[in-house]
Amino acid sequence: MSSRPRAAWPLVAVFTAGYLAAYLLPTIVGRLSVYLGLSTAQAGLVGSALLLSSASAGFSLAGRVETYGPCRPARVGLVLCAVGYGCAALAGSVPLVVAGAVVGGFGSGTATAVAAAGIAAQSDPHRTSSLGLLSVSATAGALYLTVPHLGGGHRLPFASIALVALLVWPATSRLGDSAAAGPAVPAQGRLPHRRSGLVLAGGMLVWSMAQNALWGVSSRIGVDQVGLSEVTIGAVFAAALGAGLLGVMGAGVLGSKLGRAVPIGVGTAVIAGSIVLSSSAGSLGSFATGEILWNTVYPVVLSYLIGLAASLDVRGRWAVLAGSASSVGVACGPVLGSVLSEEAGFPGMGLILGAATLLVALPVTAVALHTGGRPLVPGSVRRRGGAPAALLAVTTGAVPGAVPKLGAPEQAVAEISIPALRRRRLGRNAFRTAGPEGGQSNAYASTSDR
Repeated sequence: MSSRPRAAWPLVAVFTAGYLAAYLLPTIVGRLSVYLGLSTAQAGLVGSALLLSSASAGFSLAGRVETYGPCRPARVGLVLCAVGYGCAALAGSVPLVVAGAVVGGFGSGTATAVAAAGIAAQSDPHRTSSLGLLSVSATAGALYLTVPHLGGGHRLPFASIALVALLVWPATSRLGDSAAAGPAVPAQGRLPHRRSGLVLAGGMLVWSMAQNALWGVSSRIGVDQVGLSEVTIGAVFAAALGAGLLGVMGAGVLGSKLGRAVPIGVGTAVIAGSIVLSSSAGSLGSFATGEILWNTVYPVVLSYLIGLAASLDVRGRWAVLAGSASSVGVACGPVLGSVLSEEAGFPGMGLILGAATLLVALPVTAVALHTGGRPLVPGSVRRRGGAPAALLAVTTGAVPGAVPKLGAPEQAVAEISIPALRRRRLGRNAFRTAGPEGGQSNAYASTSDR
């Protein structure tokens, strides 16, 4: 096994602990409603408070992870997860449960911010984010298969998240090695790609809000509209998350072969259709089909969005900020879903969310086209009328390290302006190509009047 997967696994573990609460939100909201006597809207507000606390942690840590180092904030986040969710599991009154969920949510956001910053520093952010989504999907799927059979009221989901945080704790000692795998960057600097980053962050906020509006009330759709039991709904969710595992593995294999714009644009369109199908379901077959198709494509698109945000800034600031904006959307999702389902019904809610998902796909896909770049493979960069540049570098004995490896992101080309007076003095014959001359290799093209 290469060193890169070994460097990535602590980030994957911390990412799993931080993201797990959002994946378990339907069962948390459903059990708060059933076992604590809360209405659907009130239970959704508790879930929103948890996720807003998570988002606030991400905004607070954006650009500061490298200042504190990854190990310390990750451990603080995991401790807050264990203590907050543990207290929510042990508490029997609503105020204590809400307080524990808020504290645990802040811990989840802290752990996710550390993981996002580390993923951005990896040589292949998309691969690492895919591994993280694969891990959290597998963990959540296993819990959806077991929790409905164990009872425990609202306590068991919270206790499960706290236990996962404790299990991940030993991995924090290896986070220093993970950070070291990334390139060295200066401690100060402006945010690059500000316009694209803001559009991406805003798009991810709306995109995540639409997704989680359905995810937060999916259990209620199964119970109230389709008439399913909690055990059957848990099996559907587990199957959906299992399909999500296959989707993430497929995204990992596909990598950057199609770029980022195609998976994001086409995948979001499929998600919009799945939302409409699931929310209007009247039978187990249509409900399961919508949920499984949706959960298959959702993590695929999310992995490309995370990779796109990470590619905008190697220090991980856009990854953390976009992830936190996504957390805000996730936090508002349960409330939005509850309000829309009560006012327009589940089918009406699905139509509204599907339309919003399609609309937000346009600017996000535009960002992927503008800043995502293309993989540097034979044929992607050509001299005019010549062979691929990467292939030429291999065959002409170029200095090692002077040319990006095959598959690396395409490098930006700097334009050099020549004053008008000097342009008039230089003709076409004043330039020649760089290459061997007199037994020596020139690194730059020269001019006759140099």
